[in-house]
Amino acid sequence: MLRFILFRCLQAVPVLWATVTLAFILIRLAPGGPFMDERAYSGESIRQLNRHYGLDDPVPVQYFRYLGNLLKGDLGPSFKYVNRPVNRIIAECFPVSLQLGALALAFAVLLGIPAGVLAALRPHSAADQATMAFAMFGICVPSFVLGPTLAILFALKLGWLNASGWESWGDRILPAVTLGAAYAAYLARLSRAGMLEVLPKDFIRTARAKGLSEAGVIIRHALKPGLLPVVSFLGPAAAGLVTGSFVVETLFHVPGLGGMFVTGAFNRDYSLVLGLVVFYAAIISLFNLLVDIALAAMDPRIRMGLGG
Repeated sequence: MLRFILFRCLQAVPVLWATVTLAFILIRLAPGGPFMDERAYSGESIRQLNRHYGLDDPVPVQYFRYLGNLLKGDLGPSFKYVNRPVNRIIAECFPVSLQLGALALAFAVLLGIPAGVLAALRPHSAADQATMAFAMFGICVPSFVLGPTLAILFALKLGWLNASGWESWGDRILPAVTLGAAYAAYLARLSRAGMLEVLPKDFIRTARAKGLSEAGVIIRHALKPGLLPVVSFLGPAAAGLVTGSFVVETLFHVPGLGGMFVTGAFNRDYSLVLGLVVFYAAIISLFNLLVDIALAAMDPRIRMGLGG
């Protein structure tokens, strides 16, 4: 297992390097610059700002300088947020995105997995068809449609929740539901498919023949192999929930990294965008590694492959 973890970590290094390189090239190819819209500055002031931040150096020099600072853990200064380096911005905003992603993931898991398992226990029944219909609805409706709809209904019409902000626990409900709805739908479909594949197996019939109750058969024997596809999906899902909440954070004015990323892209804040790309790539690699470890712990075949 240790060899497997080290191998996965080594695999992540070229992926991170390629991500940083591609992001660096693309953001430099975008028209404009960090100080192009600063009307309060004269042309000479803008040239001095570019010289101060090293933006007047050749692009290869800027690239290797950024890589050197990155190896030291320095993501650079923000060009738009004065006296707020990118490291501090991430430290301040990531807990908000992490909390939103955790709430959305909890909502998706608590709703999607039980719904999918119950649907698999009664295939082709009315409950199964209703569950899959709601799952299809959750997959098809995008967050930029679902979010405003929930805000209009529960905030503006009923007045139960706030349409924006991040002050109280009530402010977290609508963003978490909006962000987690599609993932709950995917989890329901994956849980149903995995359980339907496992339930006809011989070891399930053997467990029933031994006199175990239906609940015991499901909990002790069917859930672990039946939920393997769900565990495989949870890694990218968790990473997506934590790092991919750009639309939801913007809709509900959540002060997380998603809103900062959008603002940095509009402002051509090179170091902020690059720092967030690096941070997101590292988070996604970490979640994928955790999922691989969990799959190896759940499936003996994977453990045997690691040992070989």
